[in-house]
Amino acid sequence: MSRIALTGVVAGYGSGEVIHGVDVAVAAGEWLAVIGPNGSGKSTLLKVGAGLVPTSGEVTVDGSPISGMGRHEVARMIAYVPQTPVIPPGTTVREYVLLGRNPHVGYWRSESREDIAIASEEMARLDLSGLAERPLDSLSGGERQRAVLARALTQRPAVLLLDEPTTGLDLGHQQRFLASVDAMRTARGIAVVAAFHDLTLAAHYTDRLLLLAGGTVVASGTAGDVLTEARLRRIYEAEVTVLSDGLGQPIVVPRRLDQPTVALNRRPIR
Repeated sequence: MSRIALTGVVAGYGSGEVIHGVDVAVAAGEWLAVIGPNGSGKSTLLKVGAGLVPTSGEVTVDGSPISGMGRHEVARMIAYVPQTPVIPPGTTVREYVLLGRNPHVGYWRSESREDIAIASEEMARLDLSGLAERPLDSLSGGERQRAVLARALTQRPAVLLLDEPTTGLDLGHQQRFLASVDAMRTARGIAVVAAFHDLTLAAHYTDRLLLLAGGTVVASGTAGDVLTEARLRRIYEAEVTVLSDGLGQPIVVPRRLDQPTVALNRRPIR
């Protein structure tokens, strides 16, 4: 059984339809990358998965439709991290991470010792314990992203939805953030769905790629199958060379539009 499945998803905003009949399923412990040009529907698809945008299709977690669930029940199963998370001013790292327990606490109750222990565990796991009393808005970009991930993992979700989580991070912070997600999904069987702009990162960290264009799926499969030069040229209207890293993983290299195609040191995959 799929951990999360989206079936016949049609969704949009107002009278504008953004997603047109998308089907996708992700197993426990699997990582799916959603890629595509700007406006292709990546963010909308994640919001549908989180129950934040209505759809005429169906979203299920472990076989149960989320349409009949309350927000707290959905949040106990699905953690959604938007491109720009809301950072309450003056909130410390500890306070922010502990907000991830809200779906489990219920109304008119305070956090239990177990809730506090779970938040502390996630902060320690992501090397945030020494920053626990720091205001969140005083942290660097990489530290703040780790805190956002810690809050999401403190929910102890079955599904983690990440909308372009490495935006604004330098190369080292990108690698460490994605490595943290990778470790958590394998250790806990979390199904991860993440939107990516960086196609090489998507290829190297995830199991499968789902390529959207105009709100529909135009390709799905392994990185080697999806990231072909001809397809990327057509969908992104970009000039690229797709190389191999020597281990069979693709590296997508953009070229100047006025640069002629020349022989490179590494042979393209296709």
